Amino acid sequence: MKTYRAGVIGCSRMGGFIDNEVIGHSRIALPYSHAAGYTTCDRTDLVACADLRADVMAEFGNLHGVPAQGQYTDYREMLAKENLDIVSVATQPEPRAAIVADCANHGVKAIYAEKAMAASMADADAMVEAVERNGAILNLGTNRRWDEKYDRMKEVIDSGELGTLQHLIIYNVGTLFNTGSHFLDLVLRLNDDAPPEWVQGYLPDGDSMIDGDLLFGDPQGEGTIQFANGVRAHVLLTARASETEAICSNGTITAFNDGRELQVRKAEPVGLRGRNELQIAPAPQTSPSSSTLRLIQDLVRALDTGQPPRGGVRAARAGNELIFGIIESHLLGGARVSLPLEKRTTRMVRDHTPRQPKYKPD
Repeated sequence: MKTYRAGVIGCSRMGGFIDNEVIGHSRIALPYSHAAGYTTCDRTDLVACADLRADVMAEFGNLHGVPAQGQYTDYREMLAKENLDIVSVATQPEPRAAIVADCANHGVKAIYAEKAMAASMADADAMVEAVERNGAILNLGTNRRWDEKYDRMKEVIDSGELGTLQHLIIYNVGTLFNTGSHFLDLVLRLNDDAPPEWVQGYLPDGDSMIDGDLLFGDPQGEGTIQFANGVRAHVLLTARASETEAICSNGTITAFNDGRELQVRKAEPVGLRGRNELQIAPAPQTSPSSSTLRLIQDLVRALDTGQPPRGGVRAARAGNELIFGIIESHLLGGARVSLPLEKRTTRMVRDHTPRQPKYKPD
């Protein structure tokens, strides 16, 4: 079977070194960085990398086996010379759209883009256009879409044993681009990527970050999302961090501690009058597995078969639109905003100094 040539653009934390920060973390199974995923996958060969910082690339190359001749300070030169099948774009959101478009235009057939997808909806639209025009595929690094713990949660929802899905609750969505991109994508995944119809949201500190169409930071946000299939999602800012709940017509399933523990409660008749009450029922569990590796394997499967990936560029854009829908609703005083958004020009612009990666674990 073919071994696919892979490259990484953006060699910092998620690109190559975050494993050193999360070793021993009970919620994260290694490999976690893009590069570690490629070196672990038996169907990919990490042959090249690109970053503006030569010193970071040198450390990246030492850790992941990329020789000096495969290291580029100009990613376009890497794309022109290396004949890559899969490229990771592990940059911040602001420059990502142009880089993804360049990858697709250079013939890269599979792209693994870090989250959040883009710094504006106009950028997200440009990414969809470039990827689809070139016949490429894209998975976004919203890892919970490939996390087996949440697969088990979805299987219970899809089985119908709890009745019809009615509500999804994210108890702490956090900052919208960094943390929220993960959980908003999880809402889409658990609801079969049904199209959202409207969103209503609020940013507790949003007014201090927004000037006209410019967003100068990553705001916390919360709100309500209505989907075309009747399901309603509520994304909140509470002390119940990393907890997700699905409420169905005949029971609930809750993921505690980012899915490490699932609890199922079913409506059962109890007492003399036989009234239904929620009773704890057996819940599926699973051993930790690397969501990064599973994401890469999903791209490999799609390249092998021609079938679409589990994620895809349109699912990525849908999650990005939920972020900007919450922002737009806040700008309109909390009004309900119909989706897709008419306004595509709000843009996140930050004076972002790259963080120094952690080259070695403690």
